Amino acid sequence: MRIDSAGWTHVGRRSHNEDAWLARADLGLFVVADGLGGYEGGEVASRCVVEAFSGFCERVARDSEATWPHHPRPGHCREEDLLLNCTVLAQRAVLSRRVGQLREMGSTVVALALGARSAAVAHVGDSRLYRLRDGHLESLTRDHSLLEEMREAGVETPGRGESPYGHVITRALGTQNAEPTVRRLEVRAGDVYLLCSDGLYEPLGPERLASRLGQGRAVGVAEALVREAYAAGGRDNITAIVVGVGAK
Repeated sequence: MRIDSAGWTHVGRRSHNEDAWLARADLGLFVVADGLGGYEGGEVASRCVVEAFSGFCERVARDSEATWPHHPRPGHCREEDLLLNCTVLAQRAVLSRRVGQLREMGSTVVALALGARSAAVAHVGDSRLYRLRDGHLESLTRDHSLLEEMREAGVETPGRGESPYGHVITRALGTQNAEPTVRRLEVRAGDVYLLCSDGLYEPLGPERLASRLGQGRAVGVAEALVREAYAAGGRDNITAIVVGVGAK
């Protein structure tokens, strides 16, 4: 696969940026983490997550005999197991730093792994992965949030931005409930993927995301999305990674 990827971030209308991101086309690894826990804690947590993902994937790329924290699961492709192990290591990294002023910190994460034969997504919390295919935008993740749990239980709820439960997440790295949702993906030439924090998708919505994705090179699209989210009144930190997949 030929990959065109780029990331962009903006502090939004906050005083500091607790988002962290990684776009490594050479590793087939793309990660967005949204830190929780205040000024220092959120920044530290999201950075721990990104470093854990990149560190493990770099080690595996260098050494095919490298030890994995968890053995492969039956029925999982390599990329599913890779992201599961990255998430385990990220959880350990955040927990090890939760002392003193950092004791309340945590982070969401969404990660995409593209391999030669398979691909996968993993997420914890409410950072998302979207895919634009043949002009149709689809969310490939489902938020770990109280709002989504209420909907699954059949409770009628307003939109995320209108609900008092819209920002209450039920899973985060660094907390007791950090189990990731991991799924295999089927990737086609022409697909465009968007990894983003809630600071991007909330002010824009699906229609505006779909209209911008696929319109040029990844670096220009990522920057344009972030700028549009800010112009639309986005107050949170805003982060986007755009990944375009083409045939060799």
